[in-house]
Amino acid sequence: MKGTDHFKRTIQMYLEQRAEEDTLFAKKYRNPAKNIDECVTHILNYVQKNGCSGFTDGEIFGQAIHYYEENEIEVGKPMACQVVVNHVVELTEEEKAKMLIATDYARKMALDMRMIDPNYEDHPDNKASHCAKMIAEYYQKYDAQKGTQFVFSDLGTYQPGDGWNVYSEIKRKLTEDYGIPPSEVRFIQECKTDKARKAVIDAMNAGTVRVLFGSTSMLGTGVNAQKRCVAILHLDTPWRPSDLQQRDGRGVRAGNEIAKHFAGNNVDVIIYAVEKSLDSYKFNLLHCKQTFISQLKSGAMGARTIDEGAMDEKSGMNFSEYMALLSGNTDLLDKAKLEKRIASLEGERKSFNKGRRDSEFKLESKTAELRNNTAVIDAMTEDWNRFLSVAQTDREGNRLNIIKVDGVDSTDEKVIGKRLQEIAKNATTGGLYTQVGELYGFPIKVVSERILKEGLEFTDNRFVVEGNYKYTYNNGHLAMADPLAAARNFLNALERIPSIIDQYKTKNEVLEREIPQLQEIAGKVWKKEEELKQLKSELAALDRKIQLELAPPTPEVAEKENEGQQVKPEAEDVRNRQAQYSENAPPQIRNPSESIIPNHTITGHPGLYAKEETRFKGLKI
Repeated sequence: MKGTDHFKRTIQMYLEQRAEEDTLFAKKYRNPAKNIDECVTHILNYVQKNGCSGFTDGEIFGQAIHYYEENEIEVGKPMACQVVVNHVVELTEEEKAKMLIATDYARKMALDMRMIDPNYEDHPDNKASHCAKMIAEYYQKYDAQKGTQFVFSDLGTYQPGDGWNVYSEIKRKLTEDYGIPPSEVRFIQECKTDKARKAVIDAMNAGTVRVLFGSTSMLGTGVNAQKRCVAILHLDTPWRPSDLQQRDGRGVRAGNEIAKHFAGNNVDVIIYAVEKSLDSYKFNLLHCKQTFISQLKSGAMGARTIDEGAMDEKSGMNFSEYMALLSGNTDLLDKAKLEKRIASLEGERKSFNKGRRDSEFKLESKTAELRNNTAVIDAMTEDWNRFLSVAQTDREGNRLNIIKVDGVDSTDEKVIGKRLQEIAKNATTGGLYTQVGELYGFPIKVVSERILKEGLEFTDNRFVVEGNYKYTYNNGHLAMADPLAAARNFLNALERIPSIIDQYKTKNEVLEREIPQLQEIAGKVWKKEEELKQLKSELAALDRKIQLELAPPTPEVAEKENEGQQVKPEAEDVRNRQAQYSENAPPQIRNPSESIIPNHTITGHPGLYAKEETRFKGLKI
């Protein structure tokens, strides 16, 4: 397999790095029954079965991880082939600077082309037009309640002077096209002092200011103007999920009286995005960050796989669906659903296998415990029968305490008790059980043990009466104030045997009920393995289809596109599905269940045109 040497080194480097970062995987990677050559063979056979010559890093590395994580896996036969590993492109500092410039341009272009050059003209399908129209609709809908709205954008913020900015453009549309009084539309950047800032916030709560514009840093925190908020509009998307949450938190919080009484305790959140622009990338970035953070907080990282999520009744549409929608490729939605189902099944399989392993361990432990308990019962029963066979009783049926202590000729229990008390005070056996007498043939022994009490070391002498097991009364301590009670300690210990036997029998009754249940669980087989394999196969096929669709166009296609074919601008209103909340709960983001593509985001195709005489042919970075 000479042609795979570089490939093997690449896989091994990845696995070594993974093992350093992941202690759970490291244990499986060090499994002596596994080796890198078998891992490569497994990957190559996987590639051959799929019938495709090109795979992404994630697919190949995923199969390498799969080989080490599965104890029973079909490796396949070694094969001779040539594997090409694409190297990572390292950018120079100049190239990195250009990328930053390009990213800044892309952000501005996604917001409004006039951020690049003011010579571009207005268009009814740009974000400013959509946003102004939506603001006016909410303004009229909640006019009687003086409902307020927050508008967020970190780009195109208000700057004093005559320069063009998206804040002022939307305000112009609101006043000129929709007749909203200018005094009711304010920018947080206008507030140069804390007093002015507080005045605007109070005006929002009073309803005299109906629309407030601001950036994440200036309006996203420390603003308690939620009293009348009915909608929050995002002209752009921030880089961090927490920033988006902070923005939404201006209205989605306790104390929102209008939302509670007139909007079903919901606040509508509208996010504006341009199809096939940087907005798609940013949604994808937010999606990856948020899922990782959420799973890390919830402890759901056991499978070491980030759950990329999908649309469901509880969460509505997430960043993954936004990203798929904005990409213009519906295959990404199908991919998100497949990945969600696969992640769910893999989690289910992991939980099943963990439960089965736990049951096997418990079964082994409880079976051994039952066996040991039975042996103890048999041995103690033997001791009890032996005691009954030799024990003497008086006329009233009470057992006689015929105890013998070494060095004591008397049968008087008080004399014997005093001698035992002396032994308890003075004996030093060095931790060994030493016989000092007997009762009905059962040896009586004492053992000296070192104990710490209040930081000081003491010698504690404990007594037992020995048969197949050592039996004690009062934990082996004699009654030092009563010689008669001290002498009867061992008779009391032997008479406790039936109660001890009953305790073990009770334990065995519980074990005999639990063991069959554990045997049933340990013998179960996970029944969805074939379904999981089928879904993974479908996902691999869909991934290849998406990669092909994302590949650069052929020269013929590019030539046709350059001939001037143009896609008609479109716009769709998209918003999330509905979630129900109790009446006393704080307002939530509204999620109406109107369609499978949630009505939560305003999207549009790039369709802004410059004036004919100044229209650019293109922009080169």
